[in-house]
Amino acid sequence: MSEIVEKLEEESLVYKTLLESTKAIPWRIQWDNLSFSYIGPQIEELLGWAPDSWVSVQDWAERIHPEDREWAVNFCVAQSKAGVEHEADYRALTKDGDYVWIRDVVHVVRNDSGEVDALVGFMFDISERKRTEQRLIELQRELEALSFKDGLTGIANRRRFDSVFEEDWEQARRSGRPLSLLMLDIDYFKQYNDTYGHVQGDYCLKLVARVLEKTIRRSQDFLARFGGEEFVLVLPDTDAGEASQMAARCHALIEQEWIPHERSMARKSLTMSIGAGTVVPMHGDERLSFLELVDRRLYQAKQRGRNTTVSSED
Repeated sequence: MSEIVEKLEEESLVYKTLLESTKAIPWRIQWDNLSFSYIGPQIEELLGWAPDSWVSVQDWAERIHPEDREWAVNFCVAQSKAGVEHEADYRALTKDGDYVWIRDVVHVVRNDSGEVDALVGFMFDISERKRTEQRLIELQRELEALSFKDGLTGIANRRRFDSVFEEDWEQARRSGRPLSLLMLDIDYFKQYNDTYGHVQGDYCLKLVARVLEKTIRRSQDFLARFGGEEFVLVLPDTDAGEASQMAARCHALIEQEWIPHERSMARKSLTMSIGAGTVVPMHGDERLSFLELVDRRLYQAKQRGRNTTVSSED
């Protein structure tokens, strides 16, 4: 009999040695009194708390980040009561006041009657994984932002315009408020490129974008490069009179910038033609039709000698 006991003790020592040599932190909680009957010594190296300081589940709960505590505790308790094995990721408090991301994998031990007798599990340090995941999220956001940004001017691109225009259209339709649109085109830009070169032409586009950004005074107003030398301003909750004032402001700021253009037949500095439109979208109205209307007005502005705004098809 003594040999059997001795062998069991040896096996128990082997298992304990294996558990305590792994980076995973083993633990056991007695279900009847919700107290720790064991937690691996690795916990002190990871979190700074000595194993004997883990007495009850209250100690565990109090060492969870306040933002994670409620859902983590409620989830783990509910799953444990139901006898369901589970895992949870949360931030655990270190003794020096920092936090470490933990993944807790929980297994349910039942007695002969099938009732929950204990919980056993492993804690894993997943801080590095979480940092990697967060960096991937940040990179994804950066990529999304870049996909909506014009590579030359740095303002929003046509893809972003399509998305914003759709959102603002639906909002105007629901609210019954006016939505205005300005389409702006640099006059005689081909001649500008022919005279000054494409490098200077690219610089000119960047400069015009910066000037047009100065016209924006509200967070809901939106500027994008529509394509080539064309730009577009989306002006939610803006009536026709206010849209005309915005167009006049665009002309004035471009004039003040005084970008030389020797081959312009409008004046000896850079100018823009503008098509303007205002609509209160009704059910059945189409965004594309309104966009085409404003584009026709831009064409009319060019036919009328450029450096002007057309806001109605008269």
